[in-house]
Amino acid sequence: MAMAFWFGVATAVPLVIGAAVGLRWQLPIPVLAVLMAFGAGTLTAAASEELFGPAFRSEGVLLAGGALLLGAGVYVGASHLLDTRLGAAAAGPALLLGAVLDGIPENIALGVGLVQGGSVVLLVAISVGNVPEAVSSGALLGRSSFGHARALGLWAFTGLVLVACTVGAYAASDAMSDTSIALVQAFAGGATIAVLADTLFPEAYREGGWWVGLATACGFLTAFALG
Repeated sequence: MAMAFWFGVATAVPLVIGAAVGLRWQLPIPVLAVLMAFGAGTLTAAASEELFGPAFRSEGVLLAGGALLLGAGVYVGASHLLDTRLGAAAAGPALLLGAVLDGIPENIALGVGLVQGGSVVLLVAISVGNVPEAVSSGALLGRSSFGHARALGLWAFTGLVLVACTVGAYAASDAMSDTSIALVQAFAGGATIAVLADTLFPEAYREGGWWVGLATACGFLTAFALG
């Protein structure tokens, strides 16, 4: 249980630090682009090797594929709803809520994965991927009517939710079958792929340009080296 708590904390702390940095300083856009691209690379490796891969090998294409598509569909639908309801003027809150939408299934997968020894690759991928979202949202919220204290409080609460998801998933994993655990991992893999396609890759390329492909490859290589 202690390991699940600290794994959850390790994914939540970058959120709070990133938000604090975004609220306090205006980071150069190329730096944010590098962070997003590097995080996207690590998440690509994690989604394939740590989330969907094991589920596919144990459950096959129909069950694992169905869970993957469901995870992607839930994220895409929720993201579209946020864009429709909040609009571009509320980009900061949208980024915060987006971090919750993709963070919950990822941290649940992290928690259930601890039953099998845990995954440093997935931990690093989630932690690195959380930074650019938090920095960008912090910068936008700081310039809005939210105020610095309220914005940082929202991100701190988000971090607590993700820690709770990790610990709760680990605690519940004893009562879960191997199939259920695999489907949770595949669902998280689908949500992660949707985040990559919907947010991280487009934003990194738009803000950084052609060279962000190298940063993405570096993130991908780092994840495999850790694995």
